[in-house]
Amino acid sequence: MLKIITGEAKGKRLRTLEGEATRPTSERIKEAIFSSLQFDLEHRRVLDLFAGCGQLGLEALSRGSESVTFVDSSREAMEIVKENAKNTGYFDRCRYAVSDYRNFIRKASGRDRYDLVLIDPPYAMECCGEAVGRLLESGILEDGAIVVCECGTEAFDPAAFPQFETLKSTRYGKKTYVAILLYRKPEEPSEASE
Repeated sequence: MLKIITGEAKGKRLRTLEGEATRPTSERIKEAIFSSLQFDLEHRRVLDLFAGCGQLGLEALSRGSESVTFVDSSREAMEIVKENAKNTGYFDRCRYAVSDYRNFIRKASGRDRYDLVLIDPPYAMECCGEAVGRLLESGILEDGAIVVCECGTEAFDPAAFPQFETLKSTRYGKKTYVAILLYRKPEEPSEASE
């Protein structure tokens, strides 16, 4: 059984979806990710792009983030997210979208802004690189946003995105790769240089 590691909701248990459709992040990797982010979580508006059971977004709320938008293409998974959000006391600080990540990012463009994005798709999807590219094109990242990518064997190369500084890049065993990236908004060309 998964649980919130620390913060306001420490120890609260989280339900997960039965079967192999979702793959919750292991406690060890979740602890490593949030230890790296511990001083960068307060007041963040979080986008949990492949929510699963919601554990990453709820962990961020427990540690001081302001709000979370949970996105998952499975209606069944989103019901579990809502149940976990109620059980941790964060239901009203969350938004819930049953949507494919591509459609969500497209629709959020020009409307929403986020300063922490959690990308943890089912490993077989191999879409971390595509998701990061779509985030950049959409303009929904605030300057200084942190993007966390957890992928499997996908050949995801943070260096392919020069708008990001790689804060952490670690492989956990043979199956999991985590990259934590810091977004820097490109400077607008000044009128004097035109």
